Amino acid sequence: MTVGERITIRISEEQLRLVQDMIDSGRSESISDVIRAALEEYLSRFYSPENVRKLTVDLPKGSVMELESLIKDGDAVSIDDAIRDAVREYTRERTRMRLG
Repeated sequence: MTVGERITIRISEEQLRLVQDMIDSGRSESISDVIRAALEEYLSRFYSPENVRKLTVDLPKGSVMELESLIKDGDAVSIDDAIRDAVREYTRERTRMRLG
């Protein structure tokens, strides 16, 4: 990573606790890494290509496990890919039912 600008932010005690928990559990290496990843995700929502709209979807753990199984079996390359395929198929089917 190239050297960037240094900034200072204020976050709540709860946010800091959650970030520190991510570091303590090994899900991230530093506070800066967490903040950079969060900022990247946030900005990607607003600066995606014109033909793409990004959505955040909360799924039950069981559904996530099923998606991971599809990936393991080679039916999808990623969870995002599996969700895109499922939504595409669902909308096609609903459109066929509505028109037919």
